[in-house]
Amino acid sequence: MEKHTFKDWVLATRPWSFPASAMPVVVTIAWTWAQGLPLNWWFALWALINIIFVHAAGNVWSDIADYRSGVDADDTFGVRQLVDGHFTVAEFRRLSLILNFIAIIGGVALVCLTGLTLLYIGIFGILLSLCYPRLKYMALGDVVIILCYSLLPMAGTSFIVSGAIHWDVLWLAVPVGLITVAILHANNVRDIETDRRAAIHTFPMLTGRRFGAWLYAVEVLVPFLWLVGLMVARIEPWWLGVAFLAMPVAVGNARTMLAYERGGKESYADLDERTAKLQLMFSLLLVIGFVLSKVV
Repeated sequence: MEKHTFKDWVLATRPWSFPASAMPVVVTIAWTWAQGLPLNWWFALWALINIIFVHAAGNVWSDIADYRSGVDADDTFGVRQLVDGHFTVAEFRRLSLILNFIAIIGGVALVCLTGLTLLYIGIFGILLSLCYPRLKYMALGDVVIILCYSLLPMAGTSFIVSGAIHWDVLWLAVPVGLITVAILHANNVRDIETDRRAAIHTFPMLTGRRFGAWLYAVEVLVPFLWLVGLMVARIEPWWLGVAFLAMPVAVGNARTMLAYERGGKESYADLDERTAKLQLMFSLLLVIGFVLSKVV
């Protein structure tokens, strides 16, 4: 059996994807602080760490399902640990169980410290995470992603850090959630042929690659239009306009996807990772905007 380093185990969780789960929490914390609402910083840090463990566990669980179903194979892009034999399914299963155990213990402790509202949000989120592979194969992956990595974490974080769900924060769930969905969408557009071979169904398979490419462009560009609407309506401060510094990256990603016929699949093979980086940049700029709105 191959001996693994700590770095190997970390890479097995796909850490490049963590902005998808971490950034909704970070944006919610910044929004709560900028609103002048009660904010428990220790609980905020706890919530951030805990959702990363949930995400890591879900990634490993999903990779097991993809490997067993034939979605991940020798000729597919993306995760290679199981396909190349660097890890066994048993090792991945054990890693997923350990990560889930840590996340559940951390979540239960937070419930005891905050209230039962968090329990209901947490149970729903974990169930969706465990069912994600099956739902993804039924073209429902996008729905799960918008719930697990936008609406639920933002609502849950507002409750954890302030003691109540502040629904107004969910105005930001739209731009943050759309970019997160685009991470999955980039992956699914790329893998239409191999997913079809594995006899599963994803949304781009139902619509075709051309529509899927345009939908990806919408998912990474509409967040900026949404921000304009929030600022014009005075729902959010004008300082959030600093997030437009991420727009050239979004435009570049969209152009890469729309040029798929000319560039070939290799030209956008890593677009899911590049979209995760866009998520990180966009969300951190939102945080900077909230800080500026408070201190300037």
